[in-house]
Amino acid sequence: MKIRVVSSKEEIFTLNPNERVVHLAFRPSNKDIFTLVETCPKIEAIQIPKSYRRTVSKSIGMFLEMQRIQLIEGDVWGHRKDINEYYIIPTSVFEKIKEMKIAGKSNEVIEERILRESRLNPDMVAYIMSKEAQAWA
Repeated sequence: MKIRVVSSKEEIFTLNPNERVVHLAFRPSNKDIFTLVETCPKIEAIQIPKSYRRTVSKSIGMFLEMQRIQLIEGDVWGHRKDINEYYIIPTSVFEKIKEMKIAGKSNEVIEERILRESRLNPDMVAYIMSKEAQAWA
């Protein structure tokens, strides 16, 4: 899974309209989020750092909920934007989830193990697991 990392407001206009998951590495205004949703109509999730999450208005939260877009709290640890504009979640994470599902492990056990073994945050793990559940349904 690829997460497009966006470092500035100006960069929103250059995004591919097919982006599904975007990490905003700056403090977004309401207008920035509206612009992002307009620029990327297929967007499913927007990730922002914990410190910025508190500054997102309730109206934007409701707007995203109505659009079925998840607002995820978290960071992309160790990512260097100058090397790659995407943060890649390793396929091993997905394989481990699938393996544990097949073994009959509960969602809580799977989530706990993935959190421990990867540098992903709880919201992102929950998002991945919900996407995986849809893929297996």
